[in-house]
Amino acid sequence: MSAPVTTYITEEFTSDEADILRRYFTNLDQPVFALVNLPEVVKGALFARYSRSPLSLRRLFLKEFVGDLDISGDETIDATVGLRRAEELYDRVFFQYGDDSVAQLGGVHLACEQASNILTKVLEWGRLASYLEQSTRYIAYDKRLGGRYRYYRDPEILNSALGTRYVGDMDRLFDSYSELVPAMQEFFRAEMPKDPSDPDTVYHTAIRARAFDAVRGILPAAALSNVGIYGTGQAYEALLLRMRALPLPESRAYADLMLTELRKVIPSFLKRVDLPDRGVITSHYLEDNRDAMDAVAMDLFPETLEPADAPEVELVDFDPDAEVKLVASMLYSHLDLPETQIEQRVRAMSVDDRLAVIKAYQGRRGNRRHRPGRALERPAYRFDILSDYGAFRDLQRHRMLTVEWQTLSPIHGYTRPPEVDAAGQAGAFDAAMERSALLHDVLAEHFPDQASYAVSLAYKIRYMMHMNAREAMHMLELRTTPQGHPAYRSVCQTMHTLIAERAGHKAIAEMMTFVDHTPEPVLGRLDAERRQATRASDASA
Repeated sequence: MSAPVTTYITEEFTSDEADILRRYFTNLDQPVFALVNLPEVVKGALFARYSRSPLSLRRLFLKEFVGDLDISGDETIDATVGLRRAEELYDRVFFQYGDDSVAQLGGVHLACEQASNILTKVLEWGRLASYLEQSTRYIAYDKRLGGRYRYYRDPEILNSALGTRYVGDMDRLFDSYSELVPAMQEFFRAEMPKDPSDPDTVYHTAIRARAFDAVRGILPAAALSNVGIYGTGQAYEALLLRMRALPLPESRAYADLMLTELRKVIPSFLKRVDLPDRGVITSHYLEDNRDAMDAVAMDLFPETLEPADAPEVELVDFDPDAEVKLVASMLYSHLDLPETQIEQRVRAMSVDDRLAVIKAYQGRRGNRRHRPGRALERPAYRFDILSDYGAFRDLQRHRMLTVEWQTLSPIHGYTRPPEVDAAGQAGAFDAAMERSALLHDVLAEHFPDQASYAVSLAYKIRYMMHMNAREAMHMLELRTTPQGHPAYRSVCQTMHTLIAERAGHKAIAEMMTFVDHTPEPVLGRLDAERRQATRASDASA
């Protein structure tokens, strides 16, 4: 009789490794754990390296960090037994009196490993925390974890009659990915031969990243990722209450893992989460609201209603008067007049005078990190977007804006990168998409909440993004850089064009100096890798 398939892969460490890790991580055998007893700069550096490494955080720490640390003074520490702290003051102020601001003062670095790409969007939804997620352009998903391909194995599915079908089809999707990666690397090498002046590592990394970009659409949403989170007690409480209210079994089970580890570090801040009259009733409220909205939506919008044709990026709402109001907002803090009076004066100004205010407020921006002030938060734009899930998963992480999304399914079709066609691999790509759609449909009949696991990242999802002009400047300039992924780069270029032409806010669009509309280079990462190699060389000189 074969051993049961476990949901998570447990790492193995030697006794010497475990002795070191025990001082800094709250457990050694679970996919969720907190970092303790380390300098803040080390925790931050670990998370920064985490996003580009295929290693788990604990293994990364052993391989690249522990040798640079003086750990001799920590020999008596054992973080895995839980931390007992003098928290009577926090208990009295926070729990008894409900002063939520106290919960903003204690933070935790939490590693969340082996989470599906569905769950990562849940983990990263809140605005009050910071996140780093493993990148699909640096991680080779043909590499296995504990002998298995890296995708989430939902216990309910595996224990059903569909368990064998699920594992078989998922394995075939990863087989297809594994076969296409070397084929696309060969294609890109032929398209962009190595410059003799480039180091081998720079060229190799750029080729790999481009190949990963081209075929990542085959990966299913069940593909596993690692997420590093830094958040306050308040942020984690809000996240856990929301996760416990969702119908996805993975979300509820993972919330329990997170709560266990967080209570080893900041127990007082999380006492309310599972109290019946506090956190539990709040999660029930969220769950009841979602169920009520599902019911009323199904009642008012029959299933036979087909989606109307719409652009892939549509600007659905904006203020035609935004630029006048923007100029008034720019002047407000420099005057001692009521805003209504300032706005009246601005309306009477010539176009040249308004532009002079805008140019002065913008200043001489040397790079995209030089962003003007909060007057740019006055104008707002609402976009309805239909892009592949891969682009969505990157854009969704911009949490200062408002984002809402619909259920991931195959109904909107998929995008196939033109490079895949040019390399003669369209047939293999399409076959993987068909396998993904068929698995989704059979899962949807029995496991509707988990069916999205089967959907490949190339399939399209519809989502809404509502942002002010300041956040638009940040996101559009960042996400249109040549090294960006072509899928989200195209979305953001279109957004910028719509702000200028559909909304007619040309002055605002022109303030976004570093939005890049140049065509997609063959090796978008090459220049970035060259710069990184130069910086590394300079640092070691």
